[in-house]
Amino acid sequence: MDNFNTRLKRAVTGRPDAPLVFLGNFEVEEQWARGEHTLPRVSAAGGSAVVNHMDEFALLLAGPDDHVVLKAAPDADHLAYLTGLGVELPTVHVVAEQDPLRNVTEDALVDPALVETLSGLDAHLVAHGVSEVEERLAAATGLPLAAPDAATCKTVNSKVYSRRVADELGLRQPAGWACDTLEQLRQAFAEAAPLVERGEKVVVKEALGVSGKGIAVLESPRRIDRLFRMIAKSVEKSGQERIAFCVENWVAKKTDLNYQFTVGRDGATHFDFVKELYTEGGVHKGHRMPARLSGAQTDELVATAELLGKKLAADGYFGVVGVDAMVDPDDGLYPVIEINARYNMSTYQVPLQERFVGEGLIALARHYPLRLTGELGFGTVRALLDGLVLDRPGGTGLLVNNFATVNAGARADAAFDGRLYGIVVGASDAEIAAVDAEITTRLVEQERR
Repeated sequence: MDNFNTRLKRAVTGRPDAPLVFLGNFEVEEQWARGEHTLPRVSAAGGSAVVNHMDEFALLLAGPDDHVVLKAAPDADHLAYLTGLGVELPTVHVVAEQDPLRNVTEDALVDPALVETLSGLDAHLVAHGVSEVEERLAAATGLPLAAPDAATCKTVNSKVYSRRVADELGLRQPAGWACDTLEQLRQAFAEAAPLVERGEKVVVKEALGVSGKGIAVLESPRRIDRLFRMIAKSVEKSGQERIAFCVENWVAKKTDLNYQFTVGRDGATHFDFVKELYTEGGVHKGHRMPARLSGAQTDELVATAELLGKKLAADGYFGVVGVDAMVDPDDGLYPVIEINARYNMSTYQVPLQERFVGEGLIALARHYPLRLTGELGFGTVRALLDGLVLDRPGGTGLLVNNFATVNAGARADAAFDGRLYGIVVGASDAEIAAVDAEITTRLVEQERR
């Protein structure tokens, strides 16, 4: 069976051996959402710096004949660790000058030498998601995009699109309303008001919100009225009448799921995986693989992926598609909560899962938050986690799959926050829980030093 890298190349280029140049432009939704009406939000510069350094995940999605563009050179000890595990790494291109608040594509665009280097490659450009910024880089380098155009990508990533497609295909989803005019939003709020008055939770979501941003809870009629007035005022001020919001009833659930399929240029759909979301205190922290589902539940998701794949292909999309889904308290499925027609966090885990999570093993992909007063090298972290780090194929322990995010927010004058990303491999949930707890304990002890 082909590995994911080969299947991806065949899907997006038509050739299983086509060299690719990977861009890990995480939170591309921020580009798609420019000029759109939004809800109030707060974002931290330090948080952006860490998110932008998630570009290093692309290093492990690429194969030895591929290329990856990064904001910073990877930690040499981390690279040595990966090659020691038998991972064949791609050619790495590092931007000349990275800005913490720019994503990797934006950094590449202002690096003439890098643009010239990329223009000399016989390869296709692929990205976490395609916006106008990636189109500009493709034009500057002459590299063909192995993806639909930015307008198509933006359209199919809208939560309004997700709701309407699920309605069109007759797929179960929470009660809700997709709104692209103020009148539709007014009507949706009017229909949601009785639910709120009965004490049910109702939320309004920006169509292109990401990572928990762009969502507001409608906890009272007064809040509904105030939010509608704010959006109406924004529309009046901008002169742009079109809006894009979803209003939804927040339903009870047992488990969150994420499944992925890949749509080829020929319209064929390949179901890649389904994983459970791992949460702490209601906050998404990672994925458990494989998901604990019945055969019937998995079959339903595979059938849903086929339906969605045909619809997306008909609307001009090809490439990776991630879908959020839920299991209700009675083990029924909500097979489509949101379509993300782009790479997802779980996408970057697939090559490692194929290689290191073999028969009889399970894994938990997650990140560990860090509070640091100085930069940490991979060698230091590996020593700190001695005995807990995966050291061979078929083994168990933590496989670190992104180290750039540890020091991304580093500053000389104050403490900073970082994240250590990894996949904990084990033979049982109990073993994984024990290793996970010990990793957390040792990292907390490091912070106190």
